[in-house]
Amino acid sequence: MRHANKNRTLSRDKNGRAALLRGLCVSLIRDGQITTTYAKAKEVQPRIERLITIAKTDTVATRRVAAARLGSPSDAIMKTLFVTLAPKFAARKGGYTRVVKMGRLPSGRDSAAISFVE
Repeated sequence: MRHANKNRTLSRDKNGRAALLRGLCVSLIRDGQITTTYAKAKEVQPRIERLITIAKTDTVATRRVAAARLGSPSDAIMKTLFVTLAPKFAARKGGYTRVVKMGRLPSGRDSAAISFVE
């Protein structure tokens, strides 16, 4: 039974799901916008919101926490998160991202609901 289990499994085991979500977070920080399925978008949204909230206080400890949650990303990703994104949202208390549904795109895929996160 799935009582009190709110996380989506995304048809992956725990390690595969964690790697997928880390990669989506890194891509979102790097590119500013990603296109993915609606379920993946809804899973990545709270993770990236927490990362931006952590990045608002720029200390060595918060940089280490962010690096651990992103899977030891490159210096460019960390710089983008702490130098560009965090000051941009300094006055805001939450709601840094949005998920916009694009509908189903049946172009040779499984016609899953597609959305983009920015």
